[in-house]
Amino acid sequence: MVTYSISDVEKLSGVKAHTIRIWEKRYGIIPNRRTNTNIRFYSAEDLQNILNIALLNKKGIKISQIARLSGEEIKQKVATLCDVDEVFEDQIDSLMLAMMELNEFKFLKILDHYIEVRGFETTMGEIIYPFLDKLSVMWVTGSIRGVHESFVTNIIHRKLCIEIDKLNHETDKSRSKYLIYLPENEGHELSILFLYYIIRAKGANVLFLGAGITFEEVIDAYHIFKPDFVFTLFNDSFAESPLQPYLDRLLTSMPDCTKVGISGYQTIMQNIKNSDRLMVFDDLGQIKSFISQNIHRKD
Repeated sequence: MVTYSISDVEKLSGVKAHTIRIWEKRYGIIPNRRTNTNIRFYSAEDLQNILNIALLNKKGIKISQIARLSGEEIKQKVATLCDVDEVFEDQIDSLMLAMMELNEFKFLKILDHYIEVRGFETTMGEIIYPFLDKLSVMWVTGSIRGVHESFVTNIIHRKLCIEIDKLNHETDKSRSKYLIYLPENEGHELSILFLYYIIRAKGANVLFLGAGITFEEVIDAYHIFKPDFVFTLFNDSFAESPLQPYLDRLLTSMPDCTKVGISGYQTIMQNIKNSDRLMVFDDLGQIKSFISQNIHRKD
């Protein structure tokens, strides 16, 4: 049986451990489960129930009122709330609950509703990326399982591919050319795939090589495609080796390329700095701003 500590539940639900104890002792709304050594623990069902309670409480329903509801009535109220417009914090909580249940129908219903109201790109920026950021912290701390990460990743990957296919595939020679890829041992494909979507949506020409691309393959593509800009990310890769030598070699091997843009956790950890042809971006917003200003090729 999958179990969670009170610290895990606090991270996943956003409810303070002290509050969880009050809900347990004063209202009896959460079971008091203890190990043989008297340490609190919670089942997957308990966690889902706490997420539901937290969502209702955020909507202004008092805990004393929620405590009088059955488990099924709580679920029905949450389902009703998920049908109406919500601020994005509530949407993230709803997605978290659907993920913990591995409920694809509920996850897609929430996601599709927000996309319909706000558009795909806004949904990615306001909902998906904050949600993924929260998940990444939970994954590092061991608060979620690999199956949860795989569940979310596969759904969002499918959505991205569908939205990319809707875009115009025609090329315009007056537009800048972007080459994007993920290097070997880099696993954050969703980020680079969304970058591909953004560049395409803004009308620039873009070649996406994919993930696990060797240095030699990047240089081959550079000579054939002749890009104005090259973009890549470094989160997992180069965690145990210096990144700067790779970047120096990349810049030297692409003398005619205007700029190389990079981002990711390792660029921060290794304190990589901007140079004449190397651009270090702190976040997606900076990358989007740069692309918007560099759609057309400069003579």
